[in-house]
Formats: sequence, C-alpha cells, structure tokens
Amino acid sequence: MRSTIFLPLVALLLGTVMGAEPAAAASLGRYEVFGVDDGDMLKMRGGPGTGYIVIVGLPNGTALRVHSCEQTGGTRWCRVSLERARGLKGYVSWAYLRKI
Repeated sequence: MRSTIFLPLVALLLGTVMGAEPAAAASLGRYEVFGVDDGDMLKMRGGPGTGYIVIVGLPNGTALRVHSCEQTGGTRWCRVSLERARGLKGYVSWAYLRKI
C-alpha cells in the first residue's frame, strides 16, 4: 500500500522538477553584440570554440537570443540565435554580449 502511493508521488515530483528546468533554461534572454572593435565583427561559430567554422560575422548592436552558455578553456561560449532570423543559430563569446 505504501509503495502504491509513494512511487507515483515520487514520479510526479521528479516530473515537475525535471519538466520545469528545461523550460526555464530555454532562453537566458535577449542580448546585443557589444564591444567589437570598429571595422570588425563578432564571429558566430558552428560550435563552442575557435576551431569551429565561422557561420556569420555580427556587428555591434545585433540582437540575439541566448539559449545556453558553457565554459570551454578560458572562454565562455553561448549558444545563440539571431532575433530577426531565429533559424540562424551558432556560438559566440560571452565577452561580447550585453543584456537588452
């Protein structure tokens, strides 16, 4: 009797906790490219590191949606999508992002 009530309760609790986490982590919010030298662009890459291909260059002021971030070596890389073209996704360095 005890396990009949306990197991579904644990499953419900785990489902609630596990289900809430991905939704909250789905997006860290809106950011813009900031601090790139004049005449240069922030490189959006295919993966979290300089060894990945460059997808596109982003000038200062480009609006992005940050989905997640991870530390790779000495750089924090964020998985982003363009605000105006959400299908275009890649990784950029956190150092050049500012919350908007």
